[in-house]
Amino acid sequence: MVITKSKKAIAQFKIRENLAIGAKVTLRKVRMYEFLDRLITIALPRVRDFRGLSEKSFDGRGNYALGVKEHLIFPEIDYDKIDRIWGLDIVICTSARTDDEARALIDAFNFPFRRSTRKAA
Repeated sequence: MVITKSKKAIAQFKIRENLAIGAKVTLRKVRMYEFLDRLITIALPRVRDFRGLSEKSFDGRGNYALGVKEHLIFPEIDYDKIDRIWGLDIVICTSARTDDEARALIDAFNFPFRRSTRKAA
């Protein structure tokens, strides 16, 4: 785990320079697959008014990013022990070279993408 710190002070947000403001974790192998399975099958369906993930969140190099507003969507978290609600930024880095290759890989994991209802002409 890597603690992220602020680069500069911002008075409006009461942030000082070098203040710990977040954490980054890299998951690989078994932990990564367990996290993806929990995210797809348990956590995302618990999001209020969830209609699917955007297909526009690919970065052009085969990676996919999504944001979660509440960490409470994971059932392992005890609601009574929480003092604040935290958000998550989840980035899925793949070895794919293009967005189409990454989309095919992520589709194989059954990611709940929001399908467009437009008819092809």
